[in-house]
Amino acid sequence: MPIMHNLFKPLQIGALILPHRILMAPLTRCRTEREHIPTPLMAQYYEQRANAGLIIAEATMAIAGHCAFWKEPGIYSQAQIAGWRLTTGAVHQAGGRIFLQIWHGGRACHPFFNNGIQPVAPSPFAIIDDEVNTPEGKKPYMVPRELRDEELPALVAGFKKAAENAKVAGFDGIEIHGANGYLLDQFLRDGSNRRTGPYGGVVENRARLLLEVLTAVCDVWGSDRVGLRLSPLNSFNSMRDSDPVGLASWLAHRLNDYRLAYLHLMRSDFFGQQQGDILTPVRERYQGVLLANMGYTAQEGEAAIAAGTIDGVVFGTAFLANPDLPARIKANAPLNPPDPATFYTPGPVGYTDYLFLKNT
Repeated sequence: MPIMHNLFKPLQIGALILPHRILMAPLTRCRTEREHIPTPLMAQYYEQRANAGLIIAEATMAIAGHCAFWKEPGIYSQAQIAGWRLTTGAVHQAGGRIFLQIWHGGRACHPFFNNGIQPVAPSPFAIIDDEVNTPEGKKPYMVPRELRDEELPALVAGFKKAAENAKVAGFDGIEIHGANGYLLDQFLRDGSNRRTGPYGGVVENRARLLLEVLTAVCDVWGSDRVGLRLSPLNSFNSMRDSDPVGLASWLAHRLNDYRLAYLHLMRSDFFGQQQGDILTPVRERYQGVLLANMGYTAQEGEAAIAAGTIDGVVFGTAFLANPDLPARIKANAPLNPPDPATFYTPGPVGYTDYLFLKNT
């Protein structure tokens, strides 16, 4: 196998210089124990992976009462901030860098996790092609309540407060979750956003909430420590758009105004229902650092960086199962296979017990 020269070149993303271009994706692992407070076990997990060029920590609740998983973390309470400090301290002590991904689940939230509260969304249409996992088994998603225009400034303020809390918790920056069928993505795509008025209809209006959130969090961090994740093609959570390539192209051009640390693009659809090339038009229009993920091998990532298609690769389950992924790639060593049965289960099994190369 050829030497991975390009993957191991340094990369500047905004205010940070990464030692290489192998990044860790935000991976929901459901390891908090109570009140969505990050734990010492989570700190160990992230410390093990501090060799990533950048860790993007898992999707974290920006605002209380909008839980979409059983035990995902939050960043809206003092206890959660203190819990996250364990992780950021451990990662920094190990020489790493870590951003926090903040989100709102929108219609993917469920009353079971939120004291019976009906979820909210841009329009009153439920997720129909899946069910939510709960300790009582799978349950159907509920029809959400359509958010009123006058409620949206409070959501923007909630993201801004989460950004402030992430700074107090010691993160190096934040990533806004605008992907995978959660609230900001629900507003972006016309399959889930069928409202009228200033936040519905044409793409400029559907993107309004996302851009307001970006403006608010950039006021906190500076745009050079803010990233954004998008998934215009992904059909996960019953998501569709009538023109995903057009949406991606418009966003790529508009986002140049923000001078973000990076744009993190999910290049395809988990289920293959929507097809199209979004990388090419985004690369043509976006002037900043472009990161991509979904199914990359090290060899493909190396070739894509060499060709100028992307600037860095964000690995998901490969990093989950291989805490020392960069070293394995550099050594052309075999990878541990991930165990899907333990992706969301409590405890260290399938979480902090994957073998390092030196222990195999």
